[in-house]
Parts: sequence; structure tokens; C-alpha cells
Amino acid sequence: MKTIEATLVYLSQNDNYLMLHRIKKKGDIHKNKWNGLGGKMEPGESPEECAKREVYEESGLTVDSINFCGHLFFPGFDKQGNDWSVFVFSSDDFQGEILKNPPEGELHWIAKNKILELNLWEGDKYFLPLVLSGSTFLGKFKYTDGKLSDYSLNSSD
Repeated sequence: MKTIEATLVYLSQNDNYLMLHRIKKKGDIHKNKWNGLGGKMEPGESPEECAKREVYEESGLTVDSINFCGHLFFPGFDKQGNDWSVFVFSSDDFQGEILKNPPEGELHWIAKNKILELNLWEGDKYFLPLVLSGSTFLGKFKYTDGKLSDYSLNSSD
């Protein structure tokens, strides 16, 4: 087992957030879930560099500046039992045109007050309100057989 470093980015515009409905990738652990944009860090890449690259690859949008929201730790999260260490960011400073056929699913602008109604990972319902309110946080979320079995979450509020 190892620790996978990754990023998760929530883009906002006019009180809407760009969410990815994960429906295209075979064997995707996130299949049918709604997520922000992001993915695994490459060797030598900083969390900010990874976040900007992943947003571009998944959406076609270029992020000009980014805000650190928090850090999440997911022990034994994937099918191989790897731990995931995830840096969470937000941004309302981006440009470009959204891809017509994104590689991992469908992109949709979702109203801020509707995000928690989506098919999210259960733990997202605890940390996403902190992202949406601009709080900084640290969290640990343990899933067993795809279900949230334990968590801790500390915020700046």
C-alpha cells in the first residue's frame, strides 16, 4: 500500500459550481458520483500545479488563481487499499470554454444550494459546506465497503 497525493477543485461562477458527473471511465471508484475536478499529482508537481493541470485536462478551463480550502485524508480508500491525501482548492478566477466531451463524465454548473442534493460521497456532505462557505479545514474520512464508517473534521470556524 502507498499514499496517493491528489487534488480536488471546486470552480464557482455566479453562485454555481462546476461539478463532474463521473459516468464514463470503466472501473471508476467514483462511478455515478458527482465530484469537483481533480486527480493524482505527478512526480515533482506541487498541489497547486496539479490542481490547475487537472482542471484544464478535465474541463478545458485555465485557472488563473486558486484558493487553498483544506486537506483530506482517506485511509485505505481505493481498491488496492491505498491511502489518499487530497488537497482541496476553490477558484472563481478562470477562463476558457468548457469541453464539449470531457473524458471522465459530464460537466454541469450546479446551484450552490443544490450541490448537497447530488449523488455525492457521504463524506463530501460534511466538508463541502466548508468549501462553499470559504472555511479552511482538515479532515479524515474512512470508508468501509463504499460506506462512510468514521470521520473527523476540523475547520477554521
